[in-house]
Amino acid sequence: MTVADARGAFAFLTPLGGAAAPAPGALGWFPVVGAAIGSVVGATWWGMERIGPPAVAAAVAIAVDLAATGLLHLDGLTDAADGLLPHLDTERRLAVMREPTLGAFGLAAGAVALLVRWAALFSLRPSVLLVVGLWTASRTTMAVVATVVPYARAQEGGLATAFLDGARRPGWTALAVGTVLAVGAALAGRPVPDVVALAAGGLGAWAVVALAVRRVGGFTGDVLGAAGMVLESIGLVVGALKW
Repeated sequence: MTVADARGAFAFLTPLGGAAAPAPGALGWFPVVGAAIGSVVGATWWGMERIGPPAVAAAVAIAVDLAATGLLHLDGLTDAADGLLPHLDTERRLAVMREPTLGAFGLAAGAVALLVRWAALFSLRPSVLLVVGLWTASRTTMAVVATVVPYARAQEGGLATAFLDGARRPGWTALAVGTVLAVGAALAGRPVPDVVALAAGGLGAWAVVALAVRRVGGFTGDVLGAAGMVLESIGLVVGALKW
């Protein structure tokens, strides 16, 4: 895990870091990037709630998250929904996920995700630690999936190809670092609700991956983004329940 790897992770997952070629070592930094984004989003949520109504605080926090990620993961969610949910053959599914247009499945998935996130943030008392834990877990999941699940576009040389050669060790490093950061944040906040939120979000993310494996034979970059968005969204919903 080098400085170049850290820069590569930030450049890939955010609009920051400048132009940097992705490399397998960057996967080890994914949880750190997730924690950094989660800290910014959580602090924005907390700060805005102190000076404005909860509905506005929730909306601004979501806007900051979209800006901090360059809409990368939301785009992955909508593309994955368009490719994985309709009745299509495998080749057509992969082709649809490459297309820049937005279909009905993608529009619905994106709208539901944003609405659910806003409603959960609006309902919750601001918790920076919950957001840090979930955002860390989502990027950790992305790194682990890239390590252990087949790449559906391996023959095409897709964007994730650069992460794959020698990715196993950085992937397990990401798992170790991410687990410590995510669970640590949860235990430092509301231990039972936040840990359950992490677990529920993780199950949702892996359900997305399992669907992708069944329908296209593995993950794609869009599937990683979708898994991360699902993890965060489910985690926020569970965290917002009446504990």
